[in-house]
Amino acid sequence: MHIRQLSIPDILRIEPRVFVDERGFFYESFHQARFEEALGRKVNFVQDSHSRSAHKVLRGLHYQVQQTQGKLVRVVSGSVFDVAVDLRRSSPTFGQWIGQVLSAENKVQLWVPPGFAHGFLVLSESAEFLYKTTDYYAPEHERCIAWNDPTLAIAWPLDAAPVVSPKDDQGLPFLQAELFD
Repeated sequence: MHIRQLSIPDILRIEPRVFVDERGFFYESFHQARFEEALGRKVNFVQDSHSRSAHKVLRGLHYQVQQTQGKLVRVVSGSVFDVAVDLRRSSPTFGQWIGQVLSAENKVQLWVPPGFAHGFLVLSESAEFLYKTTDYYAPEHERCIAWNDPTLAIAWPLDAAPVVSPKDDQGLPFLQAELFD
């Protein structure tokens, strides 16, 4: 397993070691001790979630202002453009975003720590997205930033308008969003 920091150092890109032969493939998708060693602290995951989305569906940018969630995300079918935005005012990377292609083929995972908004755009015909979270989903604490916020200027790989939920269509501008200290 190869783990490296990205341009926002708190976000980790995790590339598993994949063993392939004529029967198929095998890889270890999670190893608690190695993950915690790379992160430099203990992490307790409490919930696993699984979603399936159609082509051009954009989910996000979501976060919780209480019961903040760290997320370990991956794709097991299809591909997505995955985005994390730093919402921590005290961070040197505040307001910056990272975008990575996650796919069943590349098997890359991202660690998105608490204090970040998260979203993804489905690039393939459909995609199945899995994520582990460090706290439970709490809809009363969930917030959404507009996916097309001009301040953030996320370079979504779009050639037409995405498909978004009514909730995500009502996302707030970054400059009006509840943020973290």
